[in-house]
Amino acid sequence: MLSLSPPRLVTFLLSIILIGLAVASLYLKIPTIGPTVVKYRTWFFIAAYAVLALGVVSRSL
Repeated sequence: MLSLSPPRLVTFLLSIILIGLAVASLYLKIPTIGPTVVKYRTWFFIAAYAVLALGVVSRSL
């Protein structure tokens, strides 16, 4: 069995930022990195989930 632990605050905040950018790109125009987020929105969602999952599985993240 996997030993699960809560993610560290930095890992959780990084996941929230990635999700926030992806969701914000649906409704707002983000000036600086907007085109990149819109182009790779699905990958931002996947990356946010992967970062959070790695944070739960690994104690060092």
